[in-house]
Amino acid sequence: MKYQSQKVAQAYFICAMALFAIQVLGGLLAGWVYVSPNFLSELLPFNIIRMLHTNALIVWLLLGFFGAAYFLIPEESEREIYSVKLAYLQLAILMIGTLGAVGSYLVGIHGGREFLEQPLWVKFGILVAALIFLFNVSMTVLAGKKTAITNVLLMGLWLLSLLWVFAFINPENLSLDKMYWWFVVHLWVEATWELVMAAILAFLLLKLTGVDREVVEKWLYVIVATALFSGILGTGHHFYWIGLPGYWQWVGSIFSTFEVIPFFLMMSFAFVMVWKGRKNHPNKAALLWSLGSSTVAFFGAGVWGFLHTLHGVNFYSHGTQITAAHGHLSFYGAYVALNLAIFTYAMPMLRGRAPYNQVLNMASFWLMTGGMAFMTFVLTFAGTIQTHMQRVIGDYYMDVQDSLSIFYLMRFGAGAAVVIGALLFIYALLVVRRDEVITPGPAHKTGTVAGE
Repeated sequence: MKYQSQKVAQAYFICAMALFAIQVLGGLLAGWVYVSPNFLSELLPFNIIRMLHTNALIVWLLLGFFGAAYFLIPEESEREIYSVKLAYLQLAILMIGTLGAVGSYLVGIHGGREFLEQPLWVKFGILVAALIFLFNVSMTVLAGKKTAITNVLLMGLWLLSLLWVFAFINPENLSLDKMYWWFVVHLWVEATWELVMAAILAFLLLKLTGVDREVVEKWLYVIVATALFSGILGTGHHFYWIGLPGYWQWVGSIFSTFEVIPFFLMMSFAFVMVWKGRKNHPNKAALLWSLGSSTVAFFGAGVWGFLHTLHGVNFYSHGTQITAAHGHLSFYGAYVALNLAIFTYAMPMLRGRAPYNQVLNMASFWLMTGGMAFMTFVLTFAGTIQTHMQRVIGDYYMDVQDSLSIFYLMRFGAGAAVVIGALLFIYALLVVRRDEVITPGPAHKTGTVAGE
């Protein structure tokens, strides 16, 4: 670790991993409700379980992004973070808001808008935390060296924070409500978060492969341009059936097909950098997660997104298990795996050690990725059957759900593999074995770990 203020990232990563554990356990619980619909129906209704699952996902990913920024910006800017105290204050606000939201959900208090269910005071808390963050990192970058990585990262983080303002706009007209709602939800995950992903991935590949910075920066700018070009008007693929003008069927269809391009470029970028790289970095687990993230993101966000994005297909498939298949694989590849990659790379340095527990870490990658891939295939088959029975033939919804029970049981098994992998990852990253050899000298120097 080159700068003392980078230490703040460790607190963000640990909080993120705690919420990660809650999120996957909540997902497993929700998966079992599909198998046994009356399970905990009185004590913990499905809609509350789902809120906990999705909200924990969003918050821990944001904590990971913020922690990654606090870790990489000092190295890129070649100076300490402007204010470590502000960084810890921001984390405290976010965690208090998270606990407050969870408490509210458990007693039935929520906003009712999917993904934006947080009580109003929590929304304001998130906005304050975002403003503190933007001030802190912007002051750091402005006073230090500017690079393509920090430029893209800051642009993504500024945009995602400003788009949060639309979470406060809740008009009575349902069409307008859903339009503003998608301004947050879509333009986060299919535009601004992609910029954050590209910047963090570029930083990781720069460190892990030793490729020249000029090469990395050229790729980065091309990826960012295609992400913004496709992502902004690609929002139209959510406007098909919410009462907006019919031209969105064509605008949304055309531009959302282009959304495959930035994810294909990110996957190509990752493999080309490794192929060109001259560095034999000891942290093989971080490299595996980086390559895995870009690859699974291409299939989850790119291929599975394209499968049902055209309005002629979406007319039948919208809101079925095909949507769930796409959502799970794309979030896992693009953002979950990327956060786990930066955790894997940074945590040994933050703790002053050489890379450790790499075999367990890589085993967790294959468990989670295999489980998520199987879940995606299962949900895709279930969604195809659901689309035909429910949307084409016209069978009753609950009769169709009964017909899908075998798929839900397999989905639960896949979810169990993901949970085991997630817990194994957290163990591998936080628990240091007794036989580990502590590397003397500066923590950023690499060393070996006994038994690996």
